[in-house]
This record gives sequence, C-alpha cells and structure tokens, in this order.
Amino acid sequence: MGKTHDDDEVEIDLRELFYALKKHILVILAAILAGAVIAGAATKLLMTPVYSATSTMLVLTKETTLSSLADLQIGSQLTKDYNILITSRTVLQDVVDELNLDMTYKELKECITVENPSDTRILSVTAIDKDPEMAKKIADTLAKTSADFIGDKMEVTPPKIIEEGEVPTIQTSPSTKKNVLIGALAGLVLSAGIIILLTLMDDTIKSEEDIENYLGLTTLASIPDRKDYITGKGPRNSSKAAPKKKKKKRRKK
Repeated sequence: MGKTHDDDEVEIDLRELFYALKKHILVILAAILAGAVIAGAATKLLMTPVYSATSTMLVLTKETTLSSLADLQIGSQLTKDYNILITSRTVLQDVVDELNLDMTYKELKECITVENPSDTRILSVTAIDKDPEMAKKIADTLAKTSADFIGDKMEVTPPKIIEEGEVPTIQTSPSTKKNVLIGALAGLVLSAGIIILLTLMDDTIKSEEDIENYLGLTTLASIPDRKDYITGKGPRNSSKAAPKKKKKKRRKK
C-alpha cells in the first residue's frame, strides 16, 4: 500500500493554527503585557530624555518689501543659501566657543535642524539637547550668530530673528507611548510566532484525519480512551468498591 503523503510537501491547516492560538490566548496576552511593561520601564530608566527648542528667522532682501514678486523670488532663493550657511563649520564653531560646549562642531551639527516651510521666507532653527535650557541657548545663539555671519559675508540684509526659542517642558524623545506600543507588538509577534512554530513542528497523530493525511491509511475502527476504568473510577469499579450493608442478627429470646 503506497503512501499518499509526500514528505517534501508541507500542508498548513489554518484552522489548526487558529485553534492553537486560541488555546494559548492567555500566554499571548501575558507576552503582550510583559513586552509593554519591559519597553516602558526601559524607556523610563535606561533612555535619556531629549528636549528641543526652535528659533525663527525671516529672510529679508535689500528692498525689505513684500509686495514685489521679484522680491519674493529672491527671498525664496536666499533661504536655500542660508540653510547651508547656518550649519557651516564657521558658524557652528563660533556657537561652540561662545557657549563653551563640550562637543565638536560636527557633533553640534547632528543636533541642529533647519527647516523652510513651503512657499515662505521663514527659517526655523531647531536644536536638541539633554538639558532643556541648553537647547534654547543653542537655538538662539545659532540664529543670532548665523544672521551676523550672513550679513557680513554675503553683504545682504541679514535675516531678522522674529521669535526666540523657549525652554521646552515636554521631552521630544524618547516617546514612552510609542515604545510601549512597540513592546506590546513585539510580545504579540514573538509569542504567536513561537506557538505557530511549535504547532507546525508537532507531527504527533491526534485524530483520524491525521492518520489519513500522514500515513495514507483508512481508519476502520477507533477505541475510546476510557481512563476512568484504568484509574478505578468507572461505573463497574465503583459498584464493586461500594461497601456491603451488614445484616442485623436477631437475638433469640
């Protein structure tokens, strides 16, 4: 009798996987909770909070008018140049020296972000640091230093600082909520993956369908597993073990 099951072919029963996950739902929930707790604790205890402060500048032209279309086009073009000059080595090194920062200009450059909102002449200079007050000082000093540098080197009207940074009260990163969600998701994926893997690797025969699928044999009959007879708890054994009633003997007078 030949086998109908091909050893090289693996058939995945989605219902079996679903029932396996359902059976271990408490394990999955525990893994999700554990992942969220571990991620939250690691965020609070192991990660250093980082704060950011932003100073805003307005790019001006020599005419300092906003009505001329040519003036607007020139201002938009200048913002691209200023974006590069603000993070130049000379400007950053001046900021490092003025604030006595314990970092190089290259390290400071990694902490600076310059943004130009679309169709505007606004430049936003953002600095990040572990100390919220230092983040504000870096943003303000960089804005002032770069404005002076641009006005001196390019011989144009320097950008005008229209808003200084403020001391941040809320950390920029890390995000506790985000990390907790990532931890919970990791716990879900890890626990579900392990359960699915163990289910797929389990090749034991559990039902008549498994006999037909894996061995290619037809089941003729099945014997129920009556463990109650083995342990002595079956109805036959229980009747045997029942205590016999003693007959009362009558006394002769």
